[in-house]
Amino acid sequence: MMTVLGIVLFFLGILFSVFWHELGHFTTARWFGIKVPEFFVGFGKTVWSRKRGDTEFGLKAIPLGGYIRMIGMIPPAKGELLGSSRRTGPFQGLIDDVRKQSADEVAPEDADRQFWMRAPWKRVIVMFAGPFMNLVLAVVLFGIQLMGIGVIAASTTVSAVSACVVPATATTLACPPGAPATPAARAGFRAGDRIVAFQGVPYGPDDWDKLQGAIRGATGTVTVTVDRGGQQLQLTPTLITTELPALDANGDGTGALVHASFLGLSPVEGYQRQSVGAVVDQIGNVVGRTGQAIIQLPQRVPALFGSVFLGEKRDVNGPVGIVGASRIGGEVLALDAPPAAELSVFLQLLAAVNISLFLFNLLPIPPLDGGQIFPALWEAARRRVARLRGRPDPGPVDVAKLMPVSYVVAIVFIAWSGLLFVADIINPVTLPS
Repeated sequence: MMTVLGIVLFFLGILFSVFWHELGHFTTARWFGIKVPEFFVGFGKTVWSRKRGDTEFGLKAIPLGGYIRMIGMIPPAKGELLGSSRRTGPFQGLIDDVRKQSADEVAPEDADRQFWMRAPWKRVIVMFAGPFMNLVLAVVLFGIQLMGIGVIAASTTVSAVSACVVPATATTLACPPGAPATPAARAGFRAGDRIVAFQGVPYGPDDWDKLQGAIRGATGTVTVTVDRGGQQLQLTPTLITTELPALDANGDGTGALVHASFLGLSPVEGYQRQSVGAVVDQIGNVVGRTGQAIIQLPQRVPALFGSVFLGEKRDVNGPVGIVGASRIGGEVLALDAPPAAELSVFLQLLAAVNISLFLFNLLPIPPLDGGQIFPALWEAARRRVARLRGRPDPGPVDVAKLMPVSYVVAIVFIAWSGLLFVADIINPVTLPS
């Protein structure tokens, strides 16, 4: 039941992300006086709609995306602007049809409300606003996760005191016969002690990683100040050197063994709220990883094909579609974990989806948003160069000529989405058990 609830909630979260994306386009288009006849979430047959002002808002039967329709996305041909016509080329019929369709949806009274007539910088803002809204939503979601809920981290409060020294390679924590007592046990540490200083250096409640490094680097008899029930006590354990798992930058074990000093304490773990800087770091890390994943999409096609048609194991780090992402979201709510942990993972996954939408839509290929941003930037550059050289305005970039590319990209995207859909159904990515 929780899995189904999670799938529904995550799917609704993705649909909201799509709505939020289109809202960015819609709002900025209206700011700049561009007419927007349609604002829909989904594709295919209309399920529900209401008209408000110039715009029809609604839902369509296939909830796998969304769109807004602005009038005048395609400028007239240059010959038409100059009063003449000269059209040649193998794809000219397709280009002319698209141009005619764009012109036909513009009523005479709306002639000055067309997208292509706006200054390039305004068009860039309108097209960038959609992906930017996904970035904003990702920041908010990561902010709630990191600053509101926090992340699991160790504190300087003692959870347990190890009774004896057990080799790092041991498969059980039970004390073997003749095993020596740990320095912490001999010095009288107790569960609940909060370490406030080590060798005279103070440590805050969230400084376990720093304290752990200091303990590993010290030798001999050391002084440790603990807070026990409101009283500060000074304990003097004598550290021993033994084999311990090496730690990475996050304080996690890497699997390799190193010789270091050992005290014999386990910290209390709990959620620690992070700073704004942690949110910025998380956004940067996810943007970097997602950008790399997008670049690697073509080389992941064979593995995805094999997982669908050849029964090969699905790559857990490979791409997933809306169905697969929703399924993972459902599994998160079905975990046997505290609600805070489930919500944290849920928000992290939804934020990652929005980062993907942000980066993917900025690719400079039609029909993605970047496919309109790049021509607008190119048009602005051409106009500036023409002004500097004292030449006439070269006019708008003829984006209609990119329509063959747009159709090819659309076909590839539909095929890719279909392959992902089938893979997510018959060979889904699942969370580790």
